[in-house]
Amino acid sequence: MDIFDSKGIKPMLIAEQVDPYDDPDSIFELKVDGIRCIAYCNNTSVDLRNKRDIKLLPRFPELMNIYKSCQKKCILDGELNVLVNGKPDFYEVQKRTLLSDPFKIQLAYTKHPANFVAYDVLYYKDKLITDLPLIERKQILNNVVSENQLISVSRYVETSGKMLFELAKQQNLEGVVGKKKDSLYWFGKRTKDWNKIKVMADYEAIAIAYIPKPNNMTSLVLAKYNANNSLIITNHVTLGVSLSKLKQYGIKYSNCPFLEIPKGHENAVWIEPVVCTIEYMPSEKGGLRQAVFKGIRDDKLSEECRLDKIGE
Repeated sequence: MDIFDSKGIKPMLIAEQVDPYDDPDSIFELKVDGIRCIAYCNNTSVDLRNKRDIKLLPRFPELMNIYKSCQKKCILDGELNVLVNGKPDFYEVQKRTLLSDPFKIQLAYTKHPANFVAYDVLYYKDKLITDLPLIERKQILNNVVSENQLISVSRYVETSGKMLFELAKQQNLEGVVGKKKDSLYWFGKRTKDWNKIKVMADYEAIAIAYIPKPNNMTSLVLAKYNANNSLIITNHVTLGVSLSKLKQYGIKYSNCPFLEIPKGHENAVWIEPVVCTIEYMPSEKGGLRQAVFKGIRDDKLSEECRLDKIGE
């Protein structure tokens, strides 16, 4: 079966965060703060899928006609995002993924419509083109997509990664991605051909509880699995949003996942484990400096969150 029909593509992953750099053999583009997804476009419809191959159109119906902006049958890799005050808003995207009521979804996209930013094309003229160098795929992408308010093509600069990073920093954007011009596309793999350069770094963990604090502050309890598949508490971070906003994610209360309540967690309110993203300022000493809750990841399984070196 043709890959266009079978679906299930796992997008190529970006390597770990690096410091800003220049490189004549690389291109640099802004990192969009949204949901990574694959768009399967033909001449009658589009199927949008996230990294777990879950269909996204039911929650983002305003994007159902973006196939009309594609000149040929194609598979696009890109980011689904929602703009608020002209900037991508991760919270608004995540909030939408949790909606199921058609009326609430309509209200959401009427107020803040989503858009799709394409930064790669993987399939064109009835065949995979992942073995072409990135710079050639970019040229094809520009010819395939006709831009409008709902779909656009990611702009890039050559060589000047440091300059683009400074611009991203000035505009309070997420950061920059550097990619080798000759890089091929490897499904589901992480290579050093693609690097992220972030103003703030992301840390993904499992939220298992929250602890109410004085002055209406809330501390989120984070955990990860170790090599023995045991759940280990790794960090506490400031929620950064009101408890009511956390509840909008549809969290469900649960029992403590440990045989005994860990010391210092006697007042914790335990919830069903959910993967979340924490934003923090990188530090040479490690740890999660100025860490704050960013949003829930419904496209990632709890079992994928494993102990690593950051703050652990």
